[in-house]
Amino acid sequence: MKHSIAVLPPPIVLEGLLQSWLLEDIGRGDRATQGIFPQTATAGKAEWIAKEAGIIAGLPVAARVFRLLDRQINFVPLVAEGEAVNPAEVIARIEGATDALLMGERVALNLAMRLSGIATLTRQYADAIADLPTQLVDTRKTTPGLRILEKYAAQVGGAVNHRMGLDDAVMIKDNHIAAAGGIREAIAAVRKTMPYPLTIEVETTSIAEVEAALAGGVDIIMLDNMTIEEMKQAVQSIRARNDKVKIEASGNITLNSIRRVAETGVDYISSSAPITRSTWLDLSMKMGTMN
Repeated sequence: MKHSIAVLPPPIVLEGLLQSWLLEDIGRGDRATQGIFPQTATAGKAEWIAKEAGIIAGLPVAARVFRLLDRQINFVPLVAEGEAVNPAEVIARIEGATDALLMGERVALNLAMRLSGIATLTRQYADAIADLPTQLVDTRKTTPGLRILEKYAAQVGGAVNHRMGLDDAVMIKDNHIAAAGGIREAIAAVRKTMPYPLTIEVETTSIAEVEAALAGGVDIIMLDNMTIEEMKQAVQSIRARNDKVKIEASGNITLNSIRRVAETGVDYISSSAPITRSTWLDLSMKMGTMN
């Protein structure tokens, strides 16, 4: 697998999100937990267990969830981010105030299960082209509010992040082209206002559009929903004209097709599937008693 360094956002960015999700779940109080432990903080311990095989992602996020409820909680991962696990494997141990463990359980597990599911499917896509120079990248098709974490999970699985938002790079897509009256017109309009050092990427669906994008001097050309033969022709044309231009393939990329696409010689393959089509990896928390 190609190496992709997954980096979580700093606490000032992440903790506001986690607090809002805890508030959504806890509401005016955890009636069960507060009813059982109304006065004195009781020390407890728990284990996190994988209920199916997959790739783990999100344990550092889960640790932050619990520590927002009690800074003294000790969350100890037993596997690394991106590591494969088997059913019934213990992946983390936690010790701390029982009420904090119980109140944070659902939010922490939900996030880790969602992120692990993304990492698991992403790994399958990344492994399919691991011996080729083409790199898998994600897209902006993410769950509102979860983008920063879903893209982190894609990195854990072996993908590289595409732009995080519209302000990261200029990406001229089909609707921009239609509204502007053509690729060259769209590129010319963008160049008047774009700040340095943003790059320009153009989505193309035909060889004629590829030629227009090359003439416009763009940095990246996306080959969208082209056949394998069309992609091969486009790659040859781009490489012959300007070998500094990066080439991205996109559009209905599946596990069955990703390798054939990579073999056309593109630099990147972007797919929303590892995020939009992934299922949660089933994890559970089992409480124990302190000795």
